[in-house]
Amino acid sequence: MPAHAQDQAPDQARTAVRAADGHPATPATPDSAPAPLDHERAHLATSVGEANPLDRERAHLAASRAALRAMRADVEALDIADVTANWVNAAVLQHQIDERVKALADHAHTPLFFGRLDYLHAPGAESAEGGEGEPPAGGGSQEWRCYIGRRHVHDADGDPMVIDWRAPVSQPFYRASKKTPLDVALRRRFGYTGGELTAYEDEDLTDPAEAEKGVASKLLQAEIERPRVGPMRDIVATIQPEQDEIVRAGLGGTVCVQGGPGTGKTAVGLHRVAYLLYAYRERLARTGTLVIGPNRSFLHYIEQVLPALGELEVRQATVGDLVAHRTRAEVRGEDRAAAAALKGDARMAEVLRRAVRSGVTMPTEPCVVVRGSRRWRVPAYEIEELVRELLARDIRYEAARAALPQRIAHAVLVRMEAAGEAPDDRVQDTVARNAAVKAAVKAVWPPVDPAKLVLRLLSEPDFLAERAEGLLTAEEQKLLLWEKPARSVKSAKWSAADVVLIDEVADLVERTPSLGHVVLDEAQDLSPMQYRAVGRRCSTGSVTVLGDLAQGTTPWATGSWGEALAHMGKPEGRIEELTAGFRVPREVIAYASRLLPEIAPGLAEVTSVRESAGSLEIRRVEAGELDGAVLAACREALGREGSVGLIAADARVAGLAGALSAAGVPFLAPGEEASAVVRLTLVPVSLAKGLEYDYVVLDEPAAVVAGEPDGRTGLRRLYVALTRAVSGLWVVHGADLPTQLAA
Repeated sequence: MPAHAQDQAPDQARTAVRAADGHPATPATPDSAPAPLDHERAHLATSVGEANPLDRERAHLAASRAALRAMRADVEALDIADVTANWVNAAVLQHQIDERVKALADHAHTPLFFGRLDYLHAPGAESAEGGEGEPPAGGGSQEWRCYIGRRHVHDADGDPMVIDWRAPVSQPFYRASKKTPLDVALRRRFGYTGGELTAYEDEDLTDPAEAEKGVASKLLQAEIERPRVGPMRDIVATIQPEQDEIVRAGLGGTVCVQGGPGTGKTAVGLHRVAYLLYAYRERLARTGTLVIGPNRSFLHYIEQVLPALGELEVRQATVGDLVAHRTRAEVRGEDRAAAAALKGDARMAEVLRRAVRSGVTMPTEPCVVVRGSRRWRVPAYEIEELVRELLARDIRYEAARAALPQRIAHAVLVRMEAAGEAPDDRVQDTVARNAAVKAAVKAVWPPVDPAKLVLRLLSEPDFLAERAEGLLTAEEQKLLLWEKPARSVKSAKWSAADVVLIDEVADLVERTPSLGHVVLDEAQDLSPMQYRAVGRRCSTGSVTVLGDLAQGTTPWATGSWGEALAHMGKPEGRIEELTAGFRVPREVIAYASRLLPEIAPGLAEVTSVRESAGSLEIRRVEAGELDGAVLAACREALGREGSVGLIAADARVAGLAGALSAAGVPFLAPGEEASAVVRLTLVPVSLAKGLEYDYVVLDEPAAVVAGEPDGRTGLRRLYVALTRAVSGLWVVHGADLPTQLAA
């Protein structure tokens, strides 16, 4: 597999524009079946021949950029003066046009295409003889060639010049091999430097003799190992076959991806969102999509990936954001670990269900409705039958409460008909609004305020004991109760776990709206009650669950993905495992994997596919020299290209910040974007999950382990910290290393 280059270091884009090209949401003709390549087409610069392929490809890039500018100009030239009935319609349409213009912007450092496929036959074409497509119009060699990029670009005639990576015709770029060529004759990868096409690399898939060699792509390897500076970038040019299979899985099914550090599970989840929005755009435009991350720093880190793939409308949030938005409760308190774990226990769902229904009482008085000169009496036992029937149906509390007055009104109408009257539906609605009926309903089925109910449950021992009987022990009930009960909902110092309980009650009262698709990242850290909160938001949709059991760093971290999916209401979801590592160097992942037998027995070890082994250095210093040794390691890392992360136990962060400032070393906080001037980020280990840096300096592993409530969680936190490095890792310690690492 020869590589042809003026510069072997490809520089793929970090941002791209949305594919607002007017093609249908479901991939159709232009993206599904590229036209045969006519070597005489004007936009391919006829003066440039195959004798200089790199110049030819540059000409196609220039022509594609010109075509994209023309597409944008066409949108900018639209005149809506005579097509809108009023100013509201005009404003809406103008906003859509402005968004389209924005999506069609061409960025100088964003390559329009990163690959090319030369097909043996026209994709999708049928032939009377041998299945071959028709030759190109106007003669010339028979080739069907398509350029694969982040968005669709077409020329003035509507013929595709660049095809969206999500289109079916692009799929062989990721899955074709010499053993299974998928009708591809040649796959070409492109390398870029600063947006300029500087290299290409060809892979001939038609030579049987090459099928067993398995020569790695140099450009692909260089792109995988390229230094990371700034936020997470897309992997659209480097998606591997096993990743592509997950990315292109249909919308109907739930997929859970177990992936160790550096296996690309987060990128796979984000690319899956982009693919689903391409293939099912109209459906998801109605139902919505959501990406859920563990914290704000993580969301800031990944926020540019979807816009780079052409998707500008996907919402991102944490679980805390979701439940706070629904409940309007402000988190101002913090639970002890044991209390938080208990509040997150799945048993709490039944405790809350009992509490919600506890206000329903059986009637003792009849309901008497006066209409004109007549009085209609519904006895208490009949109302009780209606109440018990609604309770047995187990529908939402508020839905049942809304149905009860209609049921009572219907009982009144039955009596009217028996007396010879002929009431209709309007009469039933009037009776249902009668003051006597309203009073009867309020007495037996009172309204429920979710926050007030949870406040009462956590404040009143007798009320909690009655609802938790047979579910929670007396010791557990005592653990739940507040030492100093709040006087009101507004004054309550709600914890994050409390707000999830309020959200559960809110759903028991009134159904939570469901989205079409949800991506849940770092899912291993969620409690059963948090899983239920996420599941409510995709109850009629699907979910992509991403995580690593070995990186579970909460006391309530899940023990298996089967349990997690069951709590979310998706027990049928399929579980996929990614074990090929593309980010963490071989030496580093092998060192971190020493912890696996202790933190996740039976979990497959990640195998790094990187050619570069990376660098790993363990530095033992005297305790009093620790800060100076850490500063020295940071300076050494900053002497190399790329981003640098200094990861430390949360309790050590303030001291290290002071040492860095005193030494005149500028640094950033997690979530702040690195630049050429400031490339060092000081990261509390509690916020390190999901982040990555070219070089990592890890401060005092023993302090990282000691900062957690138990040894296993501490070692898992250490595993996370050890696997944030892309190129090299310095471990600086004054105390003894954990025995698992020292072995």
